[in-house]
Order: sequence, then structure tokens, then C-alpha cells
Amino acid sequence: MRNIALFLRYDGSAYHGWQVQRNARTVAQTLEEAAAKVCGHPIHMTGCGRTDAGVHARVYVANFRTDSRIPTERIPYALNTHLPMDIAVYDAREVPERFNAIGSCVKKEYTYQIYNSPMRDPFYVNRAWFYPKHLDETILQAAADQFVGTHDFAAVRSVGTEVKSTVRTVHHFQVERRGDLLLFRICANGFLYNMARAMTGTAVYAAEGKLRPQDIPRILAEGRRTAAGPTVPAAGLAMTQLWYDDGEVAFHVE
Repeated sequence: MRNIALFLRYDGSAYHGWQVQRNARTVAQTLEEAAAKVCGHPIHMTGCGRTDAGVHARVYVANFRTDSRIPTERIPYALNTHLPMDIAVYDAREVPERFNAIGSCVKKEYTYQIYNSPMRDPFYVNRAWFYPKHLDETILQAAADQFVGTHDFAAVRSVGTEVKSTVRTVHHFQVERRGDLLLFRICANGFLYNMARAMTGTAVYAAEGKLRPQDIPRILAEGRRTAAGPTVPAAGLAMTQLWYDDGEVAFHVE
């Protein structure tokens, strides 16, 4: 059996997230069905993260095992003939047996977009959260800085998949304005359910004057979800960078 890593991009608007579900269309299910047609047997995909419904991936890594002898370099082309236009595989590599798309990933970056203008732009529908009131990026960055480091992030997660620990390390949380577009780049060793969206919502709360940036360490220490900001809409979020290093395989995807 070969272990194949896939590198793909997708628009998550039409999908109920990555993970296979019984009664909803997901990215993993769509990819597994395409791979089964190419390889001639049922396929199980392991993804690098459980992106939520409506969330996008500019980069994404998945792996699967197959006894098919199709040349690795032909796999993207073969898969894309069976995939809808909103999912595209752009590379495939044979990787060691122990490689796992989620277990071998040491850091991830998500980027959240806010279209911050009095007038909406149709070209950002399903790509950014339209927010008409001006947000001060200096205050947003001051709030974002409070999240950097190793903390218990229970205050900025939604109830979802059970985890052993809510402690994570945020490597950077950078806020950048490009005209009317605000970009929130969050890199961590792992993300809790809705963590990136709740961190962004808390930064927005600070810019609105509903809390002070210096309140955020206390909010994290107390661990109460109701003390932090809201979970912002899913459509503005995309996975944008991945780092891998499991002792055998090391690479960066952006």
C-alpha cells in the first residue's frame, strides 16, 4: 500500500466542512468519492484539520492509502476530472508510511478577512465578513497581541469535539489593512473548535470599545466563553499555511 499526500484548494461555500457526515455534503466525502473512482477501491481521506461549514482552504493537505499503481504525478489530473470546480488538487506526493496529514502537522495558519467599508462589494460575498463601521487596525493589533503565546484558550472556543486539553500555542496573530480589506492571520500549533473566529471576534469587540485589549489575558485566565467576543461568520475564514515535520518529512505549504 502506498501512502499518498494530496495538496488541494477549495471553496467551502457549498460544503458542510471537511469531515464526512451522514446527512450533509462535505469536502472529504467528495474527495473520497473521486479517489475511489480513480483508484478502483474505497478510499479513506485523513485531512489536516476539520474546517467548519463555509470555511475555505487556499492550502490543504490530505493523505490516503492505495494499492493502485497509477503514477503519483498523474493523480491530480485524474482526481480533478471527477471533482467539482470548487475543489482542485494541484499536487500529490508519495510519503512514508507513518506520515499523517493531521498528526504530522506542527503549525497551521488561518486568515480571516473583513471587508471594512460603508458600501459592500459583491466580489467579497462568501470571502469576507462585510462590516460597515470603521475598525481601527491599531486597536485590533493590540488585542491580537494578547493572544500570542501558550495559553488555555477555552474562553475562545465553541462546544464541539471533545479534546484532552484546551491549551494551545499561538505563534503569531497579525492584523493588516489593505484598503478596505482587513486580514487577520493566526498561526498556532493547533486550533480548538471556532477558536480562530472567536479570537477575531474578540479583537473586533476591542475595536468597538466593548472591552480593552488588556482585558484579554484575564478573559483567557477565567476561561468563560461569554466574556470574550462573538464567533464571527465562517465565510471570511480560510486555511492559508501549513508546516510539517514528523522526523521523516518536513515541508511548508503556502
